[in-house]
Amino acid sequence: MNTKNSKKTPSSLSEHLKELRRRILNSLFSLIPAFVVCWFFSETILDILRRPLQPFLYKTNGGLIFTAPMDQFISHLQVSFFASVLLCSPYWLSQLWCFISPGLYKKEKKFFILFCFMGTLLLFCGICFAYFIVLPLVFSVLINFGSGLDQPFITIRSYLSFILRFIFILGVVFEMPLILILLCRGGIISSGDLRKYRRQAILFLSVLSAFITPPDVLSFFLLLLPLVGLYELSIYLTYLLRK
Repeated sequence: MNTKNSKKTPSSLSEHLKELRRRILNSLFSLIPAFVVCWFFSETILDILRRPLQPFLYKTNGGLIFTAPMDQFISHLQVSFFASVLLCSPYWLSQLWCFISPGLYKKEKKFFILFCFMGTLLLFCGICFAYFIVLPLVFSVLINFGSGLDQPFITIRSYLSFILRFIFILGVVFEMPLILILLCRGGIISSGDLRKYRRQAILFLSVLSAFITPPDVLSFFLLLLPLVGLYELSIYLTYLLRK
């Protein structure tokens, strides 16, 4: 029997859980040295994160305010951890690949580098799209909303909670082609299913875009159109893989 392209013998559920735990622990341990490095650059990272909002903070000379002694310290911890997750993204993507690779054929395992590269690229594309395009429009709408009598005095804790969550959501959403491809290769869905449920998917993406962006049409379509494009790209890529 030719086993060149065969899969490994299926493992038990307990073995899968042990392997998953090992990969998660490896990913978490990799964050420790990255966190130490990012901690020394946390002030620079904070400056970068403040820039989309700074044009609207004219009352505080472009700075944020804090209302508790620990706010500054906790903010540096937050941005250092967030930056370390991004810095280690190729490694924890490789750990994800190592977890799913036993279920792949040998000819499919050669896509390891491509998987890590595309996963990292899509993650950073989502982050850059959020930072350079969506966030400036979001702040322009939200800060200028209302009569103009109220002035923005935004705390560093509330701002980081908002922007880090926003950037993280966009980064994960941009991983959609990779996630759908994995589901297709696992036999859970097919490219035919993606075409069949295209309308439902667009409706879901519309609701997601409306939830993420402020209530204005421009921001809504600015986010929805790339997401629909990523979904169509997923259909095309899964079709090519099936062929």
